[in-house]
Amino acid sequence: MAKTIPIIPTSEAANPAVQTAIEGDGMGCHAGGEKMLAAAKSAGKSAVLEQYAKDYPTDPNAGPHDQPQSMCPAFGSLRVGLRMRRTATILSGSACCVYGLTFTSHFYGAKRSVGYVPFNSESLVTGKLFEDIREAVYAEANPDNYDAIVIINLCVPTASGVPLQLLPKEINGVRVIGIDVPGFGVPTHAEAKDILAGAMLKYAREEIQAGPVQAPRTGVTDKPTITLLGEMFPADPIIIGRMLAPMGLDVGPVVPTREWRELYAALDCTAVGAIHPFYTASIREFEAAGRPIVGSAPVGHDGTEAWLQQIGQAANVPQAQIDAVKNAMLGAIKGALAQAPIKGRITLSGYEGSELLVARLLVESGADLRYVGSACPRTPWSAADCAWLEAHGVHVQYRASLEQDLAAIKEWQPDLAIGTTPVVQAAKQGGIPSLYFTNLISARPLMGPAGAGSLAQVINAAIGNKNRFDEMKAFFGDTGSGHAAGVWERANGVPQDRPEFEADTKRQLEKQAKKRNAEAMI
Repeated sequence: MAKTIPIIPTSEAANPAVQTAIEGDGMGCHAGGEKMLAAAKSAGKSAVLEQYAKDYPTDPNAGPHDQPQSMCPAFGSLRVGLRMRRTATILSGSACCVYGLTFTSHFYGAKRSVGYVPFNSESLVTGKLFEDIREAVYAEANPDNYDAIVIINLCVPTASGVPLQLLPKEINGVRVIGIDVPGFGVPTHAEAKDILAGAMLKYAREEIQAGPVQAPRTGVTDKPTITLLGEMFPADPIIIGRMLAPMGLDVGPVVPTREWRELYAALDCTAVGAIHPFYTASIREFEAAGRPIVGSAPVGHDGTEAWLQQIGQAANVPQAQIDAVKNAMLGAIKGALAQAPIKGRITLSGYEGSELLVARLLVESGADLRYVGSACPRTPWSAADCAWLEAHGVHVQYRASLEQDLAAIKEWQPDLAIGTTPVVQAAKQGGIPSLYFTNLISARPLMGPAGAGSLAQVINAAIGNKNRFDEMKAFFGDTGSGHAAGVWERANGVPQDRPEFEADTKRQLEKQAKKRNAEAMI
């Protein structure tokens, strides 16, 4: 009997690590998250992706629409690198992705160029891309200009297994840090900040263990320090420092830092305040250095009292000193909250990681807060905030999707919706005043007495605009909504409803569906 020789399609016969990543036009982003993830694992990225899955967990049963709102995650790592002095950042990815990331970075205030190593299908398959990256790093590694060079693999290079770990750790005295930040492996851009911050802390911790390191540019304080974890409004570390001073403590660097040598000072702390609770990789490095971690933040009356107590205990401050600071601060915070009350029902959502802190402040300001959604995951360091909010009748949703945020607005019909761009857009279309979380809420002080009254003015002003929304909605009605939205050249050119066409199209679609079902049964 003759033996049948199987014919294997090219897509299955080729190296899956390469083929999956570069199918289509050779740039591969449209292969889909699952295929890209499988390709990356088969190409040698299993270890890093498994660590990401542990650090930044997601719901394994989540569908395509059950995902949190976030921009490209690589933006988070790019943002951290671009804010550091004497640090160069190089991207390796599809040209369209690099364009979008650099555009966004400059939109958010970056004043530095971003390096880019281009590639095509040939250089990706043959390994020439890695050699090009290596050459670019060597060309850039000038110790007169840089302390560190960061190379970020985007989706396609990660899926194809470009081995940044094979780059030298140091060139001409310049540190080299290569990280993979694929959209299919990192849920949000906020967590991508942690990927680079954690990688830098690990490198710095190993340098400290190897011998003497540079002191910070501002010098070394003689007081025990508290390192603050997470990007925050510039005034907040100063405010926290004033609260800590009577306890004999000082504020250390804020991680992500603004300079490499600040990493040493950050690790040389008495305790770490995890202001943003999703910095899992960074916390792992602090724990490896033997530093205790304190969650939450000094927001509102209850949050400030609990945080000062925990920080004081972690730093071995006598209870009498802790009580004295609390007595001084808590009275001032109560007064600020009373002077700037917030009246109205609110829903809150965002992707910065500080949503639960803002929610606490809103509740203590008098707001009727019903829902808070965060794109970030549940962690031990936000547990106290979550428990406090739930005890005050607030529904807390981690890994919140756009659909969940919109459902909360529909259910509670708030006087004000605070959220991401699409949430704000949907709320305004429904005649509900709304505020963009990132630019209008997180860009304000939140800590201590200064934070207690900082939100009232902007929120009460927004709630007060309800009548304007009602007037505009009554005037315009349904004009320009639905299929009639947009700009039309002729006055009579606006599309009109044609129910007879809709019914005919519906019948045709149903007929096609029945035909497909019948063919599938054969």
